[in-house]
Amino acid sequence: MGTESVAATDADHEARLQFLTWDRTQADIDAPEHRARQAHWARVSGASFHPTAYVAAEAAIFTSHLVLGEASWIAGHALVRGDVEFGAHTTVNPYAMISGKVRCGDGVRIASHVSIVGFNHGFDDPSVPIHQQKHESLGITIADDVWIGANAVVLDGVTVGKGAVIAAGAVVSKDVSPLAIVGGVPAKVVRYRGQSATRDAAAVLGRLGGAAQAQLPEVLAAYRDGADYVSREADGQVRRSARHRNDAIELAAGFDTLPEGLDAAETLRQLRDLQDPETGLFPDPYRPPAPGRAMRDDGLALYNVLSVGYAIEVLGGQPKYPVAAVELGAGALCDWLESLTWRERAWGAGAAVDSIGTALYFNARYFATGRTRETLFGWLAMKQDRASGLWGSTTADEGLLQPVNGFYRLTRGTYAQFGLPVPNAERAIDSALLNYRNYGGFSGPTYTACNLLDTIHPLMLCLRQTDYRRPEAEAIGRAVIARAGERWVDGKGFAFADGQAPSLQGTEMWLSVVHLAAELLGIAGAFAFVPKGVHRTRAVGLGL
Repeated sequence: MGTESVAATDADHEARLQFLTWDRTQADIDAPEHRARQAHWARVSGASFHPTAYVAAEAAIFTSHLVLGEASWIAGHALVRGDVEFGAHTTVNPYAMISGKVRCGDGVRIASHVSIVGFNHGFDDPSVPIHQQKHESLGITIADDVWIGANAVVLDGVTVGKGAVIAAGAVVSKDVSPLAIVGGVPAKVVRYRGQSATRDAAAVLGRLGGAAQAQLPEVLAAYRDGADYVSREADGQVRRSARHRNDAIELAAGFDTLPEGLDAAETLRQLRDLQDPETGLFPDPYRPPAPGRAMRDDGLALYNVLSVGYAIEVLGGQPKYPVAAVELGAGALCDWLESLTWRERAWGAGAAVDSIGTALYFNARYFATGRTRETLFGWLAMKQDRASGLWGSTTADEGLLQPVNGFYRLTRGTYAQFGLPVPNAERAIDSALLNYRNYGGFSGPTYTACNLLDTIHPLMLCLRQTDYRRPEAEAIGRAVIARAGERWVDGKGFAFADGQAPSLQGTEMWLSVVHLAAELLGIAGAFAFVPKGVHRTRAVGLGL
């Protein structure tokens, strides 16, 4: 091949790279002409380039500061000016224009003729010509994995969330949520990425709900022991407890029925007789409080306010006595709340508040109550960590797990039960999502009914008030539903945790988790199970 032919081939390749820049090779990146261009831009445009980054010869670079990350490129005839940073694997197509202060994350795709304008002309004062008014620059932030379609415009001050898609021709003047697909002028949300997966989740809900409903008699019979029920509990041990019969009642109630052979009137009498007439609490007959210990300090006596109390309601009754143990003066109630294990075990402290709130609900609905609720909610408002939206402390061994799980228990019996808005909901969402991520979405022994329940319920509750980070929460809901469809054991139900055998407790809790995930996704109607006991999702809102 002659010299002229080689030169023509090189020129054709160079011209091709102006428009089809994805064809660049490492040889093109390392070519002396390219490295010379990069050195020039480093001198005159404040540019720095990852060794694998590439800029086509006819790109127009007029920046005061430029960063181009690993394997990223800028095509020919693109204009980049101002203060701009691109992360790794980010691409700028021909005739795109990026101006002003712009920060792009990793994996961003910018199509041809896109305008990303990170500054604005002043124009508010009509007595001054626009060309004489000051510029302002709020800056634009584009998170990872964003696709911006041809001819789209992104205006100053906008933040585009991770995984979003901006349709061709859209004009984006407001922030875009993660995973949102926006289009139009001005741009509005068309849908969210992954919503087709929500349709798949609805199909899983239909199959799982149908199987659980049809197999309910068989599942309950598997845990029947004479006139009572036994179940493997969270620690994997099989024990007798008042809770297990209540779980059976609540499981059946979730399908609008009762356990086969249950004498409702006699069961109601027995449950009501469990209540202590002095305190109104419900000590467990199989594991009574230790001698000399205050009944309110016994976890089962407190938990059974919910477990026994709601089972009584499901059977159409009401407690025999008010729960006097919680009707305290302001000082006494605050002393009790402050004595709980907020620092070392926030879950346990939240569980106590769950029971206190539920006891106040029963008192308000069936008896009489004083000003205790005002004290309770006032104390909670004062003690919440505004930064995390949680109550209680992280721990060295478990990080956010205790306060996140405690948030679920605490809000279930208070804010959720009385229909009140959760304070600092967006911060609580941040914390729940961070905890989920820190545990890798939970896996193996940590993939338990508690850990997923204590993730899904806070997200569902807070997202009744805001759409903040909704797509991330919905992705968790879909993942929970998908795995539930795989974890159901015919005739036995669900194990409480991965690696355990199925149990009555695990079945009731996991069906409730799946219902909560479906509520979060707005598809609860596709699932036959609706909790009516401890894990119910409908606020009562009495007495306020």
